[in-house]
Amino acid sequence: MSGRRLLLFAPMGLLIAAFTLSVAGLLWSSLSHGGPALYAELLMDAGIQRVLWRTVWIAVVTTAISALLGYPLALFLARSPNRNLWLILVISPWLVSIVVRTFGWMVLLGNRGVINNALRNWGLLDAPIRMLFTPTAVLIGLVHVFLPFMVIAILSSLLMQDRKLEEAGRILGGTRWQTFTRVTLPLSMPGVIGGCSLVLLMATGAIVTPLLLGGLRDRMLGTQIYSEIFQIYNFDRATAMAVLLLVTALVLVAPLRLLEARIRHRLEGV
Repeated sequence: MSGRRLLLFAPMGLLIAAFTLSVAGLLWSSLSHGGPALYAELLMDAGIQRVLWRTVWIAVVTTAISALLGYPLALFLARSPNRNLWLILVISPWLVSIVVRTFGWMVLLGNRGVINNALRNWGLLDAPIRMLFTPTAVLIGLVHVFLPFMVIAILSSLLMQDRKLEEAGRILGGTRWQTFTRVTLPLSMPGVIGGCSLVLLMATGAIVTPLLLGGLRDRMLGTQIYSEIFQIYNFDRATAMAVLLLVTALVLVAPLRLLEARIRHRLEGV
């Protein structure tokens, strides 16, 4: 049995080793070519501070919107008799490249795009509204990309619940809303927090969608790293930014993981 378990843990060990080696390589490269002075320069740079702040708030808002939209959808899927059909529709965007999906939003949000043309044809606008290359466009694109991950995380938690608990709540005189807020929602919080952690991590490091929908003016840290590598060819600065991005993501996600562990401990105690 121990040998079988060892084989099961082998892929996980390989992933952990690859992650550890890559992070160690980033740290070694940044410290050997720039040292602490390079990090101090980045942190004191007003432009990098704005990029870092923009990255954090866009990632947080994307996560919040995904949770607000994803929970009702996941609850509908969990209660629907045609769950598999609806689930296929939810994950169908994964069948299309993220670049193609982002270009689709560019067609919709452009000054001569579908939305602006429709509003002008209906006489609601005299001039097009600037929607493309704005933080709003980035938020729309990121929510569209990451919403299925949130739905699946919450759905898995809802499907693990015992429906008899909800029935017991109704039998004891609780309304649907009381049963939801006191039974269904608390029991599904590990899935919600897990989905938020996943979306927050991916949104923090997003590159393609912010680059195409946000342009070069409203950059996120991922697009800034892309620019440093492929446009400026400043690999040392890009390496230090990658480490900064990793630390930022860990700082954002660590409280969520601690909260999820605490909630799971309380639920298991109950």
